[in-house]
Amino acid sequence: MLLHQSTWQEIETFLETSTGVVIPIGSTEQHGPNGLLGTDALCPEIIAHEASKASDILVAPTFNVGIAQHHLGFAGTITLRPSTMIAALQDWIDSLVRHGFTRIYFLNGHGGNVPTIQAAIAESYSDWSMSGEACPYRLTSRNWWELPGVAKVCRDVFPVGDGSHATASEVAVTYFGYPASVKRVEMSPKIAPDGDFADAADYRATFPDGRIGSDPSQATPEKGETITLAARDALIEEATRFFRSND
Repeated sequence: MLLHQSTWQEIETFLETSTGVVIPIGSTEQHGPNGLLGTDALCPEIIAHEASKASDILVAPTFNVGIAQHHLGFAGTITLRPSTMIAALQDWIDSLVRHGFTRIYFLNGHGGNVPTIQAAIAESYSDWSMSGEACPYRLTSRNWWELPGVAKVCRDVFPVGDGSHATASEVAVTYFGYPASVKRVEMSPKIAPDGDFADAADYRATFPDGRIGSDPSQATPEKGETITLAARDALIEEATRFFRSND
């Protein structure tokens, strides 16, 4: 069930039997020569929507712009400041809690979001701690590639050249979700170098085509399906357990 494709009456009815919701959260940033700008938001969205089809999990709209300042050297990247993202997440949380949601699960697709998501969760809890009242809800987050068993599936599908940014795995998941967007691009070098970076200018100078340690030319919709379905099953199990923790 998708919240944004439901009526308010349907959500009111849903809340009679469950108070849990999954929020896909990601980023809009470059993903190398053949990766979509929306990859980090599309991956958790695709996985969550597949979970919704296969279970009674409710999925909220995707929070699709995150912390991506270091990718601003590439056209199309959009970023938030950490303070802006924290404030926006507070409003999303407060809105859902007002309606009776007590378990909110963020499925994240961008490693750069992790500190800010954790800060937003801490900020949300701190209001209750400062007031001396018990918080009536619980918040949690998980990177989709860290769902139980998923990293092994990614390694099995891409034993060489998965990388750490513009990975073969994440590009494959988006190709499964959007097969019309498959792009065939020759990579040179075939596997991009690894390394560190500072700001956006340093990133662009160090990794001129956007990749880090990866060969996403390996990505196919079929390989993406294998990864997506493994992540779907793991998400259903983990989110369902989290939602039932308030029973």
